Amino acid sequence: MNEQLQNKRHTLAHLLAAAVLELYPDAQCAIGPAIEDGFYYDMDFLKPISEDDLPKIEKKMRQLLPEWTEFERKEITTREARDLFADNSYKLELIAEYADAGLTTYTCGDFTDLCRGGHSENPAKEIDPESFKLTHLAGAYWRGSEKNPMLTRIYGVAFDTKDELEKHLSMIEEAKKRDHKILGPKLDLFVFSDLVGAGLPLWTPYGCVLRHLLKGFVSDLRKERGYVDVEIPHITKRALYETSGHWDKYGDDLFKITTREGHEYAMKPMNCPHHTQIYARRQWSYRELPQRYANTTMVYRDEQSGELAGISRVLAITQDDAHVFCRMNQFKDEALKIWDIVHEFYGAFGIPLQVRLSTRDPKVPEKYLGDAARWEVAEGILREIIGEKNATALDGTGEAAFYGPKLDFMGRDAIGREHQVATIQLDMNMPERFDLFCINDKGEHERIVMVHAAIMGSIERFLSIAIEHFAGAFPLWLAPVQVVVASISEKQEVAALDILELLKKAGIRAELNIQSEKIGKKIREAEMMKVPYLIILGDKEIEAKKIAVRKRGGEDLGQIAIEEFISRLREEIEWKKL
Repeated sequence: MNEQLQNKRHTLAHLLAAAVLELYPDAQCAIGPAIEDGFYYDMDFLKPISEDDLPKIEKKMRQLLPEWTEFERKEITTREARDLFADNSYKLELIAEYADAGLTTYTCGDFTDLCRGGHSENPAKEIDPESFKLTHLAGAYWRGSEKNPMLTRIYGVAFDTKDELEKHLSMIEEAKKRDHKILGPKLDLFVFSDLVGAGLPLWTPYGCVLRHLLKGFVSDLRKERGYVDVEIPHITKRALYETSGHWDKYGDDLFKITTREGHEYAMKPMNCPHHTQIYARRQWSYRELPQRYANTTMVYRDEQSGELAGISRVLAITQDDAHVFCRMNQFKDEALKIWDIVHEFYGAFGIPLQVRLSTRDPKVPEKYLGDAARWEVAEGILREIIGEKNATALDGTGEAAFYGPKLDFMGRDAIGREHQVATIQLDMNMPERFDLFCINDKGEHERIVMVHAAIMGSIERFLSIAIEHFAGAFPLWLAPVQVVVASISEKQEVAALDILELLKKAGIRAELNIQSEKIGKKIREAEMMKVPYLIILGDKEIEAKKIAVRKRGGEDLGQIAIEEFISRLREEIEWKKL
């Protein structure tokens, strides 16, 4: 997001709050930042509003905009700030937290807000009144804690021009048609149960086909490059995460279990600390490195209910995790191998990638483990890798993991949305904390480094992207059901069963539809389930000793010998054709 557009979006967050207060004077403002594609403001209303109220608020924003010609910045004391926002408990909490850093207010029109800045200089002149739109409401706990009040978050989108806004709104409409939360159950891939709980998807047989294919694809790519499988338990003692540093950083996100014999346990939220202990089981010579461990397994994170979203954000996450334990001079080669895996994997889905160099934010060094010199070395190596691949990297300042910098891969889906997908992370801190080493060629203990490599990140989130990317119409190699064999009448049932058996023997995922229904309905059912190919068997086909094939989308391939059809399918599957 360029700075000018970010300032416009932040300005519109202020304008939104001003409009709300004009219409609902007893509401309280909490916070309102610029975000990707737009802005939001969290408000506390005495009486709840609905999305039916958004056009009224949006109209008021446009009415106020011509009066917003200049922002006035003012540095104020803590006492002045408390007096100014005496009736707003949310602002008072922010004032107490940020008082030592200095407080500023910004006023435009008749609206004053506690703010650090970043606005349009002359909103009335710089913001096209037709370039923004309020989109929806959501619940949001104050400061992200369910212990705090639930606020109403009003979302808006904003762009430089009306045309850009309309393109974005069209994309949103297309995204609704592709929504995995609708398509997933419709295609019988997963289901949620109130008895099981929100954020805990249950995977059907079709859904498990997808999961196993994806897991196998990643596993094959890794095995070609020397990775071996390991397995770990789903709980651990607190001491493991205290040593790794995760307990201090993410203690509130852990599912904690009742103590046992004096030890506190937690459901694992990540796998890397466990993998350090597999490496630490014995002493290693430098000749035996790298050690490459792969582990596709579930982890558990205590997300707030308001943040859960279909299978894109869940409580039980299946990570396709891998960790490499190697010497520093081996890291670049290992990262280049992972880079190739990432591009081969996403190439099979037609998802273009751009790399982002995610580094620490030097303004908040307390967020990261380890000294600055170590971070500079790690970030420098990642820059060398980007150079060797002749890639142009996006700037990800502040996006590093707390233990090390990383290369994040940003994928763009079929309707132009960007997703952070795979990642390669260099970690020099965890080996230090767990005292991981090898015996080098001088017979000395040499500190090793650790590489974190996730290709999908999580199967659940990747599948949410893939379902929407393909609009549920998966390529043949990935489709849970690749072929449906449909008979026109009862007379062809025996022949249909023979065709089904041939397909299954050839490794094709096929199903039979010999219901006493008209062929038109059978065709519609196959299209609704987005099956790539439909075989239609009637008297003519049996007489000709061939099959009639219909491709998803309605293309009629005519009559063909079953052997030739199977050969075509196997080639399409082998090459993972899109």
